[in-house]
Amino acid sequence: MEIFEELKERGLIAQVTDEEEIRQLINGGGARFYIGFDPTADSLHVGHFMALCLMKRLQMAGNKPVVLIGGGTGYVGDPSGRTDMRSMLTPEMIEHNCACFKKQMERFIEFGDDKAIMVNNADWLLKLNYVELLRDVGACFSVNNMLRAECYKQRMERGLSFLEFNYMIMQAYDFYHLNTAYGCNMQFGGDDQWSNMLAGTELIRKKTGKDAYAMTITLLLNSEGKKMGKTAKGAVWLDENKTTPYEFYQYWRNVDDADVMKCMKMLTFIPMQEIREMEKWDASRVNEKKEILAYELTKLVHGEDKAKAAQAQAKAAFGGSFDDLPETEVSVAQPTVISVLVGAKLCASNGEARRLVQQGGVSINDEKVTDINAPVKSGDILHKGKKIHIKIKLV
Repeated sequence: MEIFEELKERGLIAQVTDEEEIRQLINGGGARFYIGFDPTADSLHVGHFMALCLMKRLQMAGNKPVVLIGGGTGYVGDPSGRTDMRSMLTPEMIEHNCACFKKQMERFIEFGDDKAIMVNNADWLLKLNYVELLRDVGACFSVNNMLRAECYKQRMERGLSFLEFNYMIMQAYDFYHLNTAYGCNMQFGGDDQWSNMLAGTELIRKKTGKDAYAMTITLLLNSEGKKMGKTAKGAVWLDENKTTPYEFYQYWRNVDDADVMKCMKMLTFIPMQEIREMEKWDASRVNEKKEILAYELTKLVHGEDKAKAAQAQAKAAFGGSFDDLPETEVSVAQPTVISVLVGAKLCASNGEARRLVQQGGVSINDEKVTDINAPVKSGDILHKGKKIHIKIKLV
């Protein structure tokens, strides 16, 4: 199956500007495409995961990704999908977040000569002369058309700042710059970006006379119509210091029954032929599907070893044997329960670990721990609550 047809069967494509041209470009490996990521946090999250998987699929089919880090647009913030203005980030925060993004993206995208490249729009947006931009680019935009865009319409009643109003122009200019400087001929993004992406294709046509293309991917929704990647605690992050591999595994293990196959198609790299066979399985095997989904996605983000460990923890938590748990290596100066909880990344700080012990939330080998200085040795099973269990190996 050609890649464009596979993307359609997986349910990834929402809207395209010129379907036949895009099909030919993608299937022939002729797309030099970009997806933008604004550095609004110091970690990517599940909302970015889908875009990273799409870039990986297209690169595997011979197309060339351009990863755009929004070091410049991050100064403004995208109003799409927002009911209020985003928090303003300092230059130092933006730079730090960009560095974190790059490290995480390298797990998905192959960078190097004639492969993928990473660029930061701060390199050109922050150098623009305002009056020159107004004359050169602003003249290509109709305010009436901009106000019809969904991303602006939803904000008009509550107030839309002039700062945010410029976001569409900045994103369009990104596409124009990447087209002229890097030969970028296609932009991908979530379906909430459609208006901004069309603005970019029109700007390129008006300024260069060349065609450029845009395609949006379907934002992953759960069966209740809400974006996936949210829990009661907040976002599901790709950084294991924010969302542990076990928590990441459990998030996908607990998706609604109605969403399992949709997630399997959109996010995993399991061949479609195998997925079609899974769709024929009896409804009684839905938990088996969920385990496959959780394992495949955890392996993709955190690697096979951590995926196996998360799977073993999950089985142990729900009736399995703790003896089957893989060992978790922990390096600490003094192996007390507090230091091991932090060293194993079960707690973010000594204070959090201390509170957890004092509240009765920690056991060692099924014995409740009350002493915050209780010793831990290799081979001990450390329990955090009722669902997180690890076998300790001190190194």
